[in-house]
Amino acid sequence: MEIDMVDEDHLAGDPCPFEPVVDLVFARWTSHVLWLLSQHQHMRFGELQSHIPAVTPKVLTERLRRLERDGLVERTYHREIPPRVEYSITPLASTLTPIFRTLTAWSEDHLHAVLDARDRFDQK
Repeated sequence: MEIDMVDEDHLAGDPCPFEPVVDLVFARWTSHVLWLLSQHQHMRFGELQSHIPAVTPKVLTERLRRLERDGLVERTYHREIPPRVEYSITPLASTLTPIFRTLTAWSEDHLHAVLDARDRFDQK
């Protein structure tokens, strides 16, 4: 589900009130980009791509544009020779940092239990 406009009627009847946020923030490669930008003040396209080698340049460009459109990433063009473009998270996106930290802590504390459960399930 792509979030172009929040449909309040949909949200009112949705049993999961944070679904639009999950779709927005945890779409493929989006969380990677937001996490990296939350850890670094500014990053250039090539730096982002070197940290996420599995993403294609086309998809990374699309993700960055989408995040810019959603107000989560800021693109800064520096008029230099050669031109330089940097990406950073916006103040709005920085409000997600505590959530990312909580998810990281949960992962460190509990992901092993999930992997063990998968192994037990797969052995049946």
